[in-house]
Amino acid sequence: MAPVDVFEPATLGPLRLRNRVIKAATYEGMSPGGHASPALVAFHRRLAAGKVGLTTVAYCAVSREGRTFDNQLVLSAESRRVLGKLTKAVHDEDGKASLQLGHAGTFSKVRGTGGRAPCGPSFALNAYGVSAGLPFARAMDAKDIADVVRAFGEAAATAVELGFDAVEVHLGHGYLLSQFLSPATNRRTDEWGGSIANRMRLPLAVLEAVRKSVGSNVAVIAKTNLSDGFEGGLDIDDAVTIAQTIEKSGTADAIVPSGGFTSRTPFYLLRGGLPLRKMADAQPDRLSRVAMRVLGGAIIDRYDFEPSFFLPLARHLRSAVKLPLGLLGGVVSKDDFASARAEGFDFVVLGRALIADPDLVERMQRGEISRTRCNACNECVAEMDIAGVRCTLDR
Repeated sequence: MAPVDVFEPATLGPLRLRNRVIKAATYEGMSPGGHASPALVAFHRRLAAGKVGLTTVAYCAVSREGRTFDNQLVLSAESRRVLGKLTKAVHDEDGKASLQLGHAGTFSKVRGTGGRAPCGPSFALNAYGVSAGLPFARAMDAKDIADVVRAFGEAAATAVELGFDAVEVHLGHGYLLSQFLSPATNRRTDEWGGSIANRMRLPLAVLEAVRKSVGSNVAVIAKTNLSDGFEGGLDIDDAVTIAQTIEKSGTADAIVPSGGFTSRTPFYLLRGGLPLRKMADAQPDRLSRVAMRVLGGAIIDRYDFEPSFFLPLARHLRSAVKLPLGLLGGVVSKDDFASARAEGFDFVVLGRALIADPDLVERMQRGEISRTRCNACNECVAEMDIAGVRCTLDR
């Protein structure tokens, strides 16, 4: 039987989506001080109006100390008020909304309760936090781990109260759960480190807590890494084991495989342009701006863009699990959509393509266009912290 067209309705766990297109969780830069803003509501309403099947509100920290930086979305009282309006706005456009939940781990400029340093699986240098006086991150103890599991569960319950149709648990990109999964950052010798089964213990506990919190009417999506993108990091063999473990646990309705490690290989996920000057200008303090101008080209690798660039690795997951998978990474055209479906992927997950054109789905469905106008310049990434993410081609 030929694969169902991407633009036809599809099932994701308990959800019925109007099509198989998911807006990827991409940091919006629209939560000053951590509080969701009306601009965030308008951004996701616009995506829903453009007929995306599921739009994902990105990078919501499960606790204030779990943020990477002060302007990262957190579920404050103000955020809850605004996010309730956001889900209603998306539903008014006949769309569905997902909330991505995560924890920064060691990659943070934010002090914890009582001024404590950021924490992660193991003691680590924290180059990102130097300008904030946080050059080191501490290893988590049993209480820290229990607190994180509880925070994810409570945040998921809040997402349900606010009307979200799905929650996405962030297990990738070098944040806390990714740090536990990666052998490069998890150097523990207790039950939380060592073998992939032990490294999976915290992410699995988080998924179980989230599943318990959301009940049977809200979908759970796991975002995982196919590869950390550097030698000694998580590789495709571990990625397959992680996907199989998630499937066996019954804690997720779908997996979105991605890749890269924000503190080491940030553009492994993005591919394309490396706008270092704009990235430097966007840094919040003088030390960071100078460091980016002087060292950026030496410490940030550039990766050539090609369509569906994660497909070769994602095939390994597709052959290993029956759980629904979304194909992410350079999915930019109708041909890419068709290829994804022919390869057995259940959803296509788009980021920059929808930032460049929020009407992409509707326009493709009508036959007006066959591919995105996004040229992978990545200037939207460089400028998103300044005034919210937007396509620079609109200027």
